[in-house]
Amino acid sequence: MSTSLNQSETMYEVVVNQDGQYSIWPVNKAVPHGWTKAGKQGSKESCLEFISEVWTDMRPLSLRARTQSS
Repeated sequence: MSTSLNQSETMYEVVVNQDGQYSIWPVNKAVPHGWTKAGKQGSKESCLEFISEVWTDMRPLSLRARTQSS
């Protein structure tokens, strides 16, 4: 018997790094170094939908800051 969950049953959380880049991560695993929880948990689909709503500028935060200051 397999102990892994079916992918549709796996819960994810949205994580974000210092450059404002988003990703999803399984809730049962420790968040990787350099990433923090963004406050959204759910299915893979709902987390990806959340990311598509909040991450509208794909450029790293450092590049966005330089572009805005010039």
